[in-house]
Amino acid sequence: MTTNVSVENGVYTIAISGRIDTLTSPELQQTFHEIEPKTDKVIFDMHEVEYLSSAGMRAIVAAHRTMSAKGGLVLRGLTKNVSTIISLTGFDKILTIEE
Repeated sequence: MTTNVSVENGVYTIAISGRIDTLTSPELQQTFHEIEPKTDKVIFDMHEVEYLSSAGMRAIVAAHRTMSAKGGLVLRGLTKNVSTIISLTGFDKILTIEE
């Protein structure tokens, strides 16, 4: 997994590529925790995420909980596989998802 952080108008975007799993989710959490104090809204750009494990879901849900007290967390550009996983777990009902 690789991440690339950008900021526009105070909104931070973390572009993620590869697999979000047990080995890589701590890196995503670390990146998120570095930018979270600086902003009220975070976007996870997931256009290039190939795989999402339960550990990856935990990292996303934890970020969602943190950001829900602020402006929110948005998941953008889910691949079909990732969208299916999020839907099957029911998290599509609580997470903000954009095309």
